[in-house]
Amino acid sequence: MGADLEELRKADLELARLCADGDERAWERFVREYRPILYRAADALDRTQGARDIADSLYAELYGIKTAEGERQSLLRSYEGRSSLATWLRAVLVQRYVDRLRVQRKMESLPDEETAGHSGEPNPARTRYVALVRDALGRAVAALTARDRLRLGCYYVQELTLAETGRVMRESEATSSRSLARSRKVLRRDIERQLREEARLNDDQIAECFASVADDPGPLDLKQVIYE
Repeated sequence: MGADLEELRKADLELARLCADGDERAWERFVREYRPILYRAADALDRTQGARDIADSLYAELYGIKTAEGERQSLLRSYEGRSSLATWLRAVLVQRYVDRLRVQRKMESLPDEETAGHSGEPNPARTRYVALVRDALGRAVAALTARDRLRLGCYYVQELTLAETGRVMRESEATSSRSLARSRKVLRRDIERQLREEARLNDDQIAECFASVADDPGPLDLKQVIYE
C-alpha cells in the first residue's frame, strides 16, 4: 500500500511539473480530472456557488504567466508531493476563500463614524469605487485582443459552457479554460494599475473597490463593457 501511495505521489508530481512547464496534453488532463474536484470543494465551501469563481481564478495561477524574462511562474511549482495533488488543491482553494472572507469582513468593520447618519443612503465612496472599477474594466477589456473579447463574451455574456465556448473558438475546452483564466488575470492587473496610477488610490482603497463591486456590482455590466 505504501509503495502504491508513493507511486501516486510521483505521478502527481510529474503531472504538476508538466503543467507548470506548459505541456498542453498535461494541462488538458489536469483540467479534465481536477476541475470537478475543485468545483466540488468550492460548492462545499459555499452552497450558493459563490466560491466557484475563486476556483476558476486559480487556473491562471496554476497554469502560470510568463514574465518579461520568459520564465513561467506557475503555482504548481510549489506543490511538493507531501499530500495528493487533489488534497493540495483543496487546501489552496480554502486559503483563497478565507482570504476573501477576511477582506470582506475588513470592509464591513469600517469605523462607525464613516457611515453614521447615512443609513439607507447611498455611500458616495462606494458609488465612486464602483464607477472607477467599471471605467477601468471597460478600458482593460478594450485593450484585449478581439479573440479574447469574443471568448469572454461567449462565456460570460452568452453564458455558454466551456465546451460550447471551445467549439465557437475552435479550440479545446482546456484551452478555453486556460485562456479565460489568463484574461481574468490580465484584466485584474490592468484594473489595479489604472486605479493606482490614474485614480491615485492606495492598496486599501483598491481592495475596497473590488469588495464594493463583488458585494453589489450595480450598473457594472460585462455585456455593456464588451459590446460598447
